[in-house]
Parts: sequence; structure tokens; C-alpha cells
Amino acid sequence: MADSEQPGYRPKALQPEPASSLMSFDHHTPVGSVVRSLRKEKKLSLKQLSVKSGVSVGMLSQVERDVSNPSVRVLSAVLHALGAPMSVVFEPSAKAVEEEPDFVRRANSRPILELGHLRKELLSSKNPHTLQLMILHIEEGGSSGEHPLTYPAEKGGLVLAGQIYLRVGDRETRLSAGDSFAFGPSIPHSFRHAGVVPAEVLWVIGPASLDHQL
Repeated sequence: MADSEQPGYRPKALQPEPASSLMSFDHHTPVGSVVRSLRKEKKLSLKQLSVKSGVSVGMLSQVERDVSNPSVRVLSAVLHALGAPMSVVFEPSAKAVEEEPDFVRRANSRPILELGHLRKELLSSKNPHTLQLMILHIEEGGSSGEHPLTYPAEKGGLVLAGQIYLRVGDRETRLSAGDSFAFGPSIPHSFRHAGVVPAEVLWVIGPASLDHQL
């Protein structure tokens, strides 16, 4: 049974993230409306979503009204509580192409999220699936954030260029172009730029593991 299913469980309040980790969306990407639509679809009140995600009601309200951009950690917590993948916030900015196969993502139509020194480029097609593919562009000073990330899904990837430090659990290693990695669900992990040139990492997130949610 996951912690979130334990009787009386309340997630730890999320602390404010440094400005460099805030997501930047263009005006074609209504993040607030996506979150609000998913919440209403799940028939959750702001208070109920706050309890499930550990994000305050006030912050949720600001996110839904697009008053402020959520941090990576806050948005991840909210989407996880709503049972939605990160890719749902990419799609509104993607240009529709008539008669384009839904299993294809063209190189010139990849939605991008800008996060300061980190940029996420979506590779996954529009076809409904639980496998997420993206390229992380990590500049000097770029990282996954101040706090480790956790998510109940398999992760893997390949360093395409440059170098990064990858921490999984309590072990950290330096990876260079050509090195690959894979690790299991719900393990705290983080990454940060290494070396002197920008790094590019193919990042793969598998389907959420039901075994780790029961």
C-alpha cells in the first residue's frame, strides 16, 4: 500500500522552489485550464486535491487561474495526484497537422517546456499511451531541482551529448555521451549538469506501476 493510501496520510507541504526551477509557458499553453479540467473530471474540490497532492489550496487556485507558473515539483505533485502524465501540459502548444498519424511526432512539432537552465522537448506521439519520451537539454547550472523526484514508474535513458551527474537512491555517478541508465519505480532521483558543454539526455518514463500504488 502506498503512503498516500494509508489512513490519515497527509503529504508534506511543498516548499517554494528557487526561481530558476519555475516553468515558463507561452500563451498557447493554458496550464491552469488543463489542471482545472482534470480536477473537475476527477470530481475533486480544490481542498481534496490539496490533500492528495500536498499543494496548498491557495497555490492550486493561482495555478488554475494562471496567476503564477508552477514549479517542476509542484506541477509533478498535482499531475500525479490527478493520475495524469506530464505530457498533458505539452499538448495544447502543439500545432495540429491534418491527417497526421497519431502514432507519430514530427521533429518540427515537438512541444517544449522552458525551465531556466533545463529544457524538456517532448518526443511522445499524440496516440494515447503511458510511455513518455523526451529529450532533456541541460545547460551549465541546470538540474532537476533542489529536491529529489519520485514517481511510480520505470525510468531509463541515454546521454546523447555532454555529461551529467545522476543520483538514484543514495548513489551518484557521472555519465557521459553514450552511457545509458535504467531504474525502478518510486526511487528518489535527481540529475545535474556536469562538464563544460550543454548536455542532452533521452529520458524515458514507463507506465506507472500499479504494484507500487496498491
